[in-house]
Amino acid sequence: MAIWRKEIVEEAKKQLWLAGPMIFVCVFQYSLQMVSLIFVGHLDELLLAGAAMAISFVNVTGFNVVMGMSSALDTFCGQAYGAKQYHMVGIHTQRAMLVTTLVTIPICIIWANLRPILIVLHQDKTIAAQAELFARYMIPSLSANGLLRCIVKFLQTQNIVFPMVLASGLTSLAHVLVCWVLVLKFGLGLKGAAIAIGISNWLNMVLLALYILFSSSCKNTWTGFSRESLHNIPQFLRLAFPSTVMVCLETWTFELMVLLSGALPNPKLQTSVLSICLNTTGMFWMIPFGVSAAGSTRISNELGAGCPEAAYLAVKVTLFMAFIVGLLEFTFLMLVRNVWGRAFTNIHEVVRYVTIMMPILASSAFVDSIQTAFQGVARGCGWQKLGAFVNLGSYYLVGVPLAVVFAFVLHMDGRGLFLGILLALTVQVVCFLVVTLRTNWEKEAKKAAIRVRDSGVRVDTLSGDQNVTL
Repeated sequence: MAIWRKEIVEEAKKQLWLAGPMIFVCVFQYSLQMVSLIFVGHLDELLLAGAAMAISFVNVTGFNVVMGMSSALDTFCGQAYGAKQYHMVGIHTQRAMLVTTLVTIPICIIWANLRPILIVLHQDKTIAAQAELFARYMIPSLSANGLLRCIVKFLQTQNIVFPMVLASGLTSLAHVLVCWVLVLKFGLGLKGAAIAIGISNWLNMVLLALYILFSSSCKNTWTGFSRESLHNIPQFLRLAFPSTVMVCLETWTFELMVLLSGALPNPKLQTSVLSICLNTTGMFWMIPFGVSAAGSTRISNELGAGCPEAAYLAVKVTLFMAFIVGLLEFTFLMLVRNVWGRAFTNIHEVVRYVTIMMPILASSAFVDSIQTAFQGVARGCGWQKLGAFVNLGSYYLVGVPLAVVFAFVLHMDGRGLFLGILLALTVQVVCFLVVTLRTNWEKEAKKAAIRVRDSGVRVDTLSGDQNVTL
């Protein structure tokens, strides 16, 4: 018993060492959109609705996609690092950067023509026009964000987290200043808020890239750009595609709520309130996502090292930490429910509506914390395909239909939309819990060994030097 407790404490220390910094990294990165939205929200209700609509759409079609593509690195890089195949960590990352950059090209075309798309979706024309303007100025930030997410996974799976805290923290501070200058000082308004996000994403990416190039911590995993990254792309896509689907099916549901809110009575009010609520849950989601990232790293490292019992212990510690985080988030949101809306806008009607929404919002944050931890378990084990099916059933067979019924049939409006999300999250937790309890961890370790072996490229199959250092 004493040995068992000691192992739990040691695992908890390892995860806290990773989770603490990763929480700050996730919050800092997410704060860019929230800060820009706050600046716009103090200008005009129409501009707030337009920016909120645009952020929802660019998240759905762009940022969530590159997040999903890069999430495959949780499995590939984490298990390769655990197996001490250090050079493959850099190869996997380069492969992901190439694929992610190519994916952003058609997405940018969609962003440039957002207004007619939103009108087809029965959104208000004036809001759609402002949303298109915001989205067009967001285009430069997409490729930077894709590269940044790959770099973050590269460092995270090696347990290198403090440089990311420093880079993302400096970027967040700079973002407030850039927003103030562009939005208020230069009077660029909506355009300035979007441009500021792009500047901050590029700044963060460049800072971390310089660290990788010049730090001795990455000398074994980053040996220069290699032609080896051009090989085994289909294998990467076989995991990256379901990884993207898993992420998008979940996050698309939250953004779909904003689109549905535009079809409710008084769309400006409903869209603004739902956007504030979703940005709040998104901000708080980054805290358990940090715990989830630490868990996926520990699980993938242990599976790659061939230690199934240690991997299962990491799973249990991750879930316990997520439960505590969810409980704290619920308590905090209930305590600030009467004043939270004032951080986003001075419009009394919006602030009052946000207060009404807070009990459901707080409950969603609690359940979401637990299911986010399960998502980390799935990424660490390579269960992305299974996760995609779970998310499909939870959100689109349960959550969205019930949200529509509650909001439009029972006339619960925004509360009904969020209640549907809460029920979907609950179903998701139950499904992942059953899967985790029934898992054979010895088999998972063997699968990880096969994945690491198959992802390598034999030297004698390539001609010339493997690495081209830049």
